[in-house]
Amino acid sequence: MRTLPLPTGGEMPVLGLGTWRMGEDATRRAAEVAAVREAIGLGYRLIDTAEMYGEGGAETVVGQAVAEALRAGDVQREDLFIVSKVYPHNASRRGTGQACERSLARLGLERIDLYLLHWRGNHPLAHTVEAMHELVAAGRIGHWGVSNFDTDDMQALAQVVGQGPACAANQVYLSLGERGPEFDLLPWQRERGMPLMAYSPIDQGALAGDEALGALAAELGVSAAQLALAAVIARPGVAAIPKAVRSAHLKENRAAAELQLDATTLAALDRIYPVPKRKTPLAMI
Repeated sequence: MRTLPLPTGGEMPVLGLGTWRMGEDATRRAAEVAAVREAIGLGYRLIDTAEMYGEGGAETVVGQAVAEALRAGDVQREDLFIVSKVYPHNASRRGTGQACERSLARLGLERIDLYLLHWRGNHPLAHTVEAMHELVAAGRIGHWGVSNFDTDDMQALAQVVGQGPACAANQVYLSLGERGPEFDLLPWQRERGMPLMAYSPIDQGALAGDEALGALAAELGVSAAQLALAAVIARPGVAAIPKAVRSAHLKENRAAAELQLDATTLAALDRIYPVPKRKTPLAMI
């Protein structure tokens, strides 16, 4: 799978598995673990989760699936890229490290590959960054980053990073239906070699039923959802983390990573979903 270089070294796959809404219902746990296991078997290597998802339940699901996959020899730990996030109210100078340790315990891992501040809260960014730097130095996380940060937030963050490792990525809502970040946030990150991780890249499945998108997708022999996903990761510097549990959706999304969209198709998509011409507030889910 194609990867994106990180500004702090290493690389990240352009397509991953999101786990939002997993871990909320114990009766679905076996199916969710099986879905993550299947994703790994299909070649997914980036798995995104957060302490917020199911109040730790999604991390537990991911941890069980990863442990089973490692024991079965389906994948090596160094080939996986595990992402989790700290709640803003936990992201104090001391609380960030404590939250990370709880996430590591639920995941059953010694290291989280990318640890994000879920959104900007009341704790000073400088304190959160200091804690992130300590976690990198201790080997508890490989890289740190943020989520739901708009351009002004990223500029404020840049002022407090200091001499430690830079912010490695920013995860925001980006899709054909929500292209706001393309106006100034994505260009800002590109200038710094910082990947943008797109969550809800298919608008929580809504784009799968879009008639205009479906007509264009049919000409290419793919589904509307695949075209929507391929369009997001066709943008330089962008990775996507669609959530999927059903086997068909896992396979469909994985195949979308192999689609090569030509200039004619990209232009047609821009006509259906125009590039923003002005700044809009960052969308959040």
